[in-house]
Amino acid sequence: MHESPKPKPGRTTRDVAQTPPFEGLQAFQASLLERMEAASSEQSYTRRLAVSIGGVPCLLNLAEAGEIIPLSTLGKLTRVPLTQPWYLGLANIRGNLVGIADLAMLMGAPPQVAASASRVLVLSPTLAPNCGLLLASVMGVRQIYEMNEISKVNDGNLQMRGVIRHHRDSEGTEWQELSLVSLLSDEKFLHIGR
Repeated sequence: MHESPKPKPGRTTRDVAQTPPFEGLQAFQASLLERMEAASSEQSYTRRLAVSIGGVPCLLNLAEAGEIIPLSTLGKLTRVPLTQPWYLGLANIRGNLVGIADLAMLMGAPPQVAASASRVLVLSPTLAPNCGLLLASVMGVRQIYEMNEISKVNDGNLQMRGVIRHHRDSEGTEWQELSLVSLLSDEKFLHIGR
């Protein structure tokens, strides 16, 4: 003899009969989605954009970066009178004026030479929508968990502003991890006037 399903405490027989047949599948999908989102956020936490600024290998948090544009596509930058030499000028990027800074020059290095690999990193709109940094090159994405954190880099390397950590990869390259949030609160970086 076939018995009807017994209701769980607090549920009526009518509720049991109306339970969707794919409830278990939906619960599995929800669980899978949660795990994928957790893995994705963990990956984005450990992934960094690898760039060269004035020949110095630097790592940038992907969430702080906006877009990367080849310098050659911007045309001539418009100089702004009475600004620091490291403030290169303004570029028109799709109708928006973006100020471009040479971070290496700010730190006392010679001006970066424009080359075919030169790029401008426009900062994330949530940080500073009208600010860009001149990059000597973009080297892809690196996983910081594959690197060793070190106390400081060799004394011969230029020390960038906004550095929060130093890393060494398996090939011996020493990287400076920059926080663009820290850079944007740095008095010397914010003072572009002479």
